[in-house]
Amino acid sequence: MSIETDQFYIDAVLNGDTKAFAVLVNRYRNMVFTLTVQLLKNREEAEEIAQDTFVKIYKNLNTFNGDSKFSTWVYRIAYNACLDRIKKNKKHETTISINEYNESQINSLETAFDIMDRTDREQAIKSCLQKLPEDDSVLITLFYFEELSLTEISKVIGISANNVKIKLYRARKRLATILEKSLEPTILENYGPKSR
Repeated sequence: MSIETDQFYIDAVLNGDTKAFAVLVNRYRNMVFTLTVQLLKNREEAEEIAQDTFVKIYKNLNTFNGDSKFSTWVYRIAYNACLDRIKKNKKHETTISINEYNESQINSLETAFDIMDRTDREQAIKSCLQKLPEDDSVLITLFYFEELSLTEISKVIGISANNVKIKLYRARKRLATILEKSLEPTILENYGPKSR
């Protein structure tokens, strides 16, 4: 059985088959929820905004013109909905000095992550993402977890791909600082060199 493309279901919805929208919701709900949680840092708010996102997608489906992937368009709507909520809440960001960490330290931390098993690594990163400013955690989520390209991310957040690259680099430095402060003892204990 072949899996139909997003466009197949989009066309079906636009032609009056409202049940086809459930397929699109099922395809993208985890992705949207992950993004909203990273931005809002609050599960209930994230669920609410994720629902609002799908209402907006449904109402605006006829404006999707296919000049980017449907997933990118979905992310863009979710991202903007989160930004609106953040502005409304006027959340206070905590900032981490990016000068505390250099490139070789980032690389050594990433090497430690390569040794860790996938589940431990993902849990460690996800818990530290909560401590990053919203924009940083979104960039890292989109690039590393959702595996979007720099160009796709630039369409989601509305800046150039080159700017995304710079911001992603800074976000990685901040994340490395947080990881080092909160996880180094665990990494060294469980995955570091064994003493003889």
